[in-house]
Amino acid sequence: KSVDQRMVSFTATYTSATGQPRTVTVKANDAVSARRLLRRRGIKAEDLRQDTGKGNNKAKAESKSAGGSSSAGWLSMDLGEAFQKPPGVKEKAIWASKLAALVDAGVPIVRSLDLMATQQKLPMFKKALTSVGLEVNQGTAMAAAMRQWPKVFDQLTIAMVEAGEAGGVLDESLKRLAKLLEDNARLQNQIKGALGYPVAVLVIAILVFLGMTIFLIPTFAGIFEDLGAELPMFTQLMVDLSALLRSYASLVFAGTLMVGAWMIGRYYNTHKGRRVLDKLILKLPLFGDLIMKTATAQFCRIFSSLTRAGVPILMSMEISSETAGNSIISDAILDSRTLVQEGVLLSTALTRQKVLPDMALSMLSIGEETGEMDRMLSKVADFYEDEVSASVKALTSMLEPAMIVVVGGIVGSILLAMYLPMFTVFDQIQ
Repeated sequence: KSVDQRMVSFTATYTSATGQPRTVTVKANDAVSARRLLRRRGIKAEDLRQDTGKGNNKAKAESKSAGGSSSAGWLSMDLGEAFQKPPGVKEKAIWASKLAALVDAGVPIVRSLDLMATQQKLPMFKKALTSVGLEVNQGTAMAAAMRQWPKVFDQLTIAMVEAGEAGGVLDESLKRLAKLLEDNARLQNQIKGALGYPVAVLVIAILVFLGMTIFLIPTFAGIFEDLGAELPMFTQLMVDLSALLRSYASLVFAGTLMVGAWMIGRYYNTHKGRRVLDKLILKLPLFGDLIMKTATAQFCRIFSSLTRAGVPILMSMEISSETAGNSIISDAILDSRTLVQEGVLLSTALTRQKVLPDMALSMLSIGEETGEMDRMLSKVADFYEDEVSASVKALTSMLEPAMIVVVGGIVGSILLAMYLPMFTVFDQIQ
């Protein structure tokens, strides 16, 4: 009790995965303990302030001394906590489905949360469910308790739970949430499958090429040199390439590539860099159109589910923007939100941004006119999800033979470089 009496509230500011500033409130004895608690929840606080005006300056000083050096912050955290990962879409979908079944069966919410925490294997998710259960047991609303774990429960999950609590239909909201998360997981897996296949094959092809060039060609080159055979131009080119790859210059080149990739990653973490690269991604042939269709399907599905659950339209737009997966589309939705706040129709506001497909905007406009916007958006989501599935199948069928040709060309080039000198040797023997 004496420890609880000394606890004070701290407000932390951090950046979400989409680059948006967020705040969260925690209770702790001091700034050091508050930062440690935030790190356990997967939050890297950029600023930490004590809520009481009296100790504000003191708290800022403590937060700087506690978190001004990233190394000091990491030293205060257990090694195991550093590698804890938040739950993915699939884990949250399973959680929502099971929790909905328990609530629907009449199991008290606190007991249901305890059961879910017991069954959970991810440490961060387990801690979050345990903490939420304790808060709810003390009279806190479930959505408010979940807000204390923003790295575990996203805005979509919190909004659906809050709408369910307000309407007294928590089990129905959780069922909708589970269905929504399952659809998102399925859509993401389709995209990963379409993008992952060519990348995996290309990486394997490059490794095969490097292995044969570095280790196999020098052996054959030594044999041909002992036989005194004159190497053809193509074979000599491959021998020179092999020598270059085995030199220090190749290490310098590899290091330059790694530094370049790291710098691109750092640039992408900034809002400006994310916009520049995401704009280029949308212009990629085949893949850009696929990403646009995926983002459109996710926006329509999530926005439809949120408005149907009773979430206010402005909040629904903010949450939908975070799940778009592309900063260009996300910013367009947020800019439209500002226009809607001023009284502009949603379809008109989105049309002005010139980002989403015309068909989706036309269907949205019809939904606004008929008063069935959520139902119309659900149909649009179904259409674009089918489009994504068809595009993934077409893309995979196109890439499979292309990748076979690439791998065959690489292996064939190596074999040609090794066998060409043999014809010269045979001519000399004759």
